[in-house]
Amino acid sequence: MKCFLIASESAEVLFYWTDPEFQQNVQEKYGASQEEGQGLPAFEDSVSTLFAPIIISCSTMVDRLSDSYTSFTTENNHIYVLQKFDECLYIAVNGDGEESENDMRRKVYVMKKLIEVLFGMVTLSSNLLRKELRPQDTAQRVRLWKHLQSLLETYSHLRDNDQSFLVEAVERLIHPTLCEQCIEFLERRLVQQLNSSVERAGEEVLHAFILVHTKLLAFYSTRSASRLPTSDLLTLIIMAQSMYPSNADLDDPVPEVEDADSHSHSTTPKMLVSMAEDSLQTLEVPPPDPSTPRRVFLEISGKDRPYPMMPHSMYCLPLWPGITLVLLTKIPTSALAISVYKILDAFDQLEKRLSESQEGSAAPRGTPNIHDIRGKLDKLIKTLVTKKLMDWKDFLLVKSKRNITMVSYPDFPGLVHFICVDRFSDQMIAPSLSIAERTTSELGKGPVAQFIKNKVWNLVSTMRCFLRKGYSTVTLRDGDFYFCYFLWFENENGYKLEAGDIPILPDDSAPIGMLAWDYYRKLLRYKSKNHQGEVVKCYELLTVHLGVIPTEIILQHCRQLASKLWEPSRNPLL
Repeated sequence: MKCFLIASESAEVLFYWTDPEFQQNVQEKYGASQEEGQGLPAFEDSVSTLFAPIIISCSTMVDRLSDSYTSFTTENNHIYVLQKFDECLYIAVNGDGEESENDMRRKVYVMKKLIEVLFGMVTLSSNLLRKELRPQDTAQRVRLWKHLQSLLETYSHLRDNDQSFLVEAVERLIHPTLCEQCIEFLERRLVQQLNSSVERAGEEVLHAFILVHTKLLAFYSTRSASRLPTSDLLTLIIMAQSMYPSNADLDDPVPEVEDADSHSHSTTPKMLVSMAEDSLQTLEVPPPDPSTPRRVFLEISGKDRPYPMMPHSMYCLPLWPGITLVLLTKIPTSALAISVYKILDAFDQLEKRLSESQEGSAAPRGTPNIHDIRGKLDKLIKTLVTKKLMDWKDFLLVKSKRNITMVSYPDFPGLVHFICVDRFSDQMIAPSLSIAERTTSELGKGPVAQFIKNKVWNLVSTMRCFLRKGYSTVTLRDGDFYFCYFLWFENENGYKLEAGDIPILPDDSAPIGMLAWDYYRKLLRYKSKNHQGEVVKCYELLTVHLGVIPTEIILQHCRQLASKLWEPSRNPLL
């Protein structure tokens, strides 16, 4: 039984999400009829009535004591987590025991990040944000809240099932030859063609990437583009998955291959070619129209400072189920956004200039431009992208499910699972961990795989608790398993640096990760103070071994595994 709420200090509901159990509980408590309870205003009033005492008491404590509670547990073991950002109060509720307090607090910060990406500089003003989150028009409010609810549900699903969102790092499909070909294709055949068009009316493609489920197949940025932060990239993946949901265990139409890495890029098996051609026939029925592009606000690096919420347009186009192309374009009013950042103390001027830009001549020029680019993209997808990937489509879907397998690591007997993260580039490597009944892996099927998965998820949660307290090395035994966690630093030549003291975080700090805040970037800056003139890199390694393996062998495995995983031949910088 779960609920998520954003409210103003006056207990006005700005957004809510509930699962069916919580909704039924509220309707039974307040006696809402079936007809009324399903309607937005009636159920919204019930939610407001339920949470009003908590919201008012929290606001009163802040006013009188300059402090408030951040969490509490009720008599029926319902956990409430509260976090106030300016004049908006975020509340997460869990009554089924499926989420810990840390999970709920992380969800609060991720929701704040999603809202910042969707609304940009509006989030800097509580008054403006309240207007955006709660439109006067009921139909518009329903559409907006459903969109936010979908994003929240998508994130929760990915956090519970995807290792990349568990550790909040990007996972690439490891196939260097195909990745290089796709990057070259994105650069020369797609981005350059769009940016050289005279009809683009000021819109310029900055980033282009291809996703296979949540894994990154290829990523290309133009020379004029700033580096896309990992937190923004993960947020865009959430949005892409929300628009075009995919399931790695259901979207794959072909049987598992014996060894995905042995697939040849020069001679594609006839079976895959035939199935790819059949898949192209299905594309004659047009996929869901991407409609107008999403306006997103992402961080860019300026000459004098970073600008965290600059407007971009996001084009998300499905190539096949599970394979998506995403383009990020710079809009013509980007210069205006930079100037607005320089006068943040004058929000009235911000509203005025934004309204002027919407009413001026830029808007009419933008409308045909959007349609032109959409038409151009549709044509490119059908004639270029699908042609480029049609022989690889089915292979990629299989590869996304078994990107890395433990069979590739025969030199580490007793090693059950591992996750290695390069926190300098925020890329992760881990064996696939599927719990679906139809999927065969080294961990077996069903309950066995689910048991190992739960152990891994619990290990990550435990590791973060120790990391908050300043520990960079953790080893512990849990029943028949032995867990290890290491965080260390290296220079650009691979020489290991002394770890030193890791800063201890206060209890009220944001959760460790990339979506809530860029903890690892701050950690690298902290470490770089003692290594002036050097490029400092940070790595994390989590391992799960069978408990019968001697401790000295486990530690030896960890050292050897850490040196092997980031070999240039395995995962080149793309």
